[in-house]
Amino acid sequence: MSTTAAFPVATGTPLPATEHAALVSRMRAIVGAENVLTASADLSAYECDGFTIAKTKPKVVVFPTTTEHIVGIVKVCNEMGVSFLARGAGTSLAGGCVLVGGGVMIALARMKRILEVNTRDRYAVVEPGVVNVWLTNALKPHGFHYAPDPSSQGACTIGGNVATNSGGPHTLKYGVTVNHILGVEMVLPDGRVVTVGGPTEEQPGFDLTGAIVGNEGTFGVVSKVWVRLTKNPEAYRTLLGIFETIDDATNTISDIIGAGIVPAALELLDKTMLSAVEAAFKFGFPLDAEAVVIMEVDGLAAGLQDEADRIEGIAKTNKAREVRKANTEAERMALWKARKQAFGTIGRLGYPSYCTQDGVVPRTKLPEIMRHIVSTAKKYRLGICNVFHAGDGNVHPILMFDERDPDQVKRVLEASHEILAECVNLGGSVTGEHGIGVEKIDFMPLMFTPDDLHFMVRLRTAFNPDGLCSPGKLLPTAGGCSEPSATATRTKPGRRAAV
Repeated sequence: MSTTAAFPVATGTPLPATEHAALVSRMRAIVGAENVLTASADLSAYECDGFTIAKTKPKVVVFPTTTEHIVGIVKVCNEMGVSFLARGAGTSLAGGCVLVGGGVMIALARMKRILEVNTRDRYAVVEPGVVNVWLTNALKPHGFHYAPDPSSQGACTIGGNVATNSGGPHTLKYGVTVNHILGVEMVLPDGRVVTVGGPTEEQPGFDLTGAIVGNEGTFGVVSKVWVRLTKNPEAYRTLLGIFETIDDATNTISDIIGAGIVPAALELLDKTMLSAVEAAFKFGFPLDAEAVVIMEVDGLAAGLQDEADRIEGIAKTNKAREVRKANTEAERMALWKARKQAFGTIGRLGYPSYCTQDGVVPRTKLPEIMRHIVSTAKKYRLGICNVFHAGDGNVHPILMFDERDPDQVKRVLEASHEILAECVNLGGSVTGEHGIGVEKIDFMPLMFTPDDLHFMVRLRTAFNPDGLCSPGKLLPTAGGCSEPSATATRTKPGRRAAV
């Protein structure tokens, strides 16, 4: 079995060598030769994102530095009938950065300027390649931050966050990316530039900004973003609950929310994940515990300790063996380092590859889904660890394997399918923040009716009528989920999905 056999491959006639050379020449004319990659070794770095099972090497990678560059690139792709896709840092985990069928990769990493910070009106304007944590670091002297904080925030970009509607530990209280995007400038797939939304809080008419956030790059290429700034909390209280069972830990989470407390974050790490983190950082975590939960409240100092005390009481009622308190900022940051850098420690567990899933269930169903995850991993003979946004029911089981072994790849995909299907069965979703990409297209009919999918396709077609922008993503094309006018009347003659 090929490691990409389970995922769509765009069909189309590749460009002849002379036309490919012409395409490369035109790209160099737009952005400069130093901003175009064509060597096979260079292109290999762009063949996948964090979902390493699906791989397609682009034929050309182009680094624009201005909106005008993006316009030029897109127009050339249209003229030559070549597919294209925008990429940020490649930290996404569902194949959203895979250029299905090959084509032109528009890498936005060099569009990395913070263009404006306006603390009086509480917004900033950034280019799509700005790394998430760069913005928060730039805002520290002003007493503000950018609230969405994916675990990959040290590498992921604002443009990528917009594409997938990223979450993060603190979105339990503050909301996901769409709640913090005021507007975008976007290059449409035909090369026109549009601005949707802007610095003001509310715009009349349809919420097109909300539709664009989470479109996974299928509507166009975002070239500028207006983001909402959030005032830093006056104080924090951060606790670490240590539990003998996963059930006790997840019941604690349900009971905290059920008590009317809205923590800033509730994050769970299981025993296997703890062993990797402890091997890497030596934080003194108890390696005999089945789970720990990072529990944080923030806000005005007055009354905050009372909330923390209530959370501690709920944890102890649910048989917490111990509740530790971060008494200093250094101790608090150590706990968050353990959570934010947990994925980077998985190599300590001895597996060369891992696949991170992203399902959602109602909080009260967390014990059930965790039991299902563990039993599924055993059924398929796979290593597994868990670290996830427990407060909003967003689970991230990490299946560990060796992608060089086709049988293990097959088992990982089958186990992932069973886990996500159970999330839907329990009343949840197949993604909370990673998106659909190429990985989860087959699940869309399980969650949406044919009519739902039909109108989603119509919306995408309104932005991307020729389908050249990020083809093969997000929505299935089989089973009638297509827009006949897009394929029959709007596709340009001689269109090529690959180069």
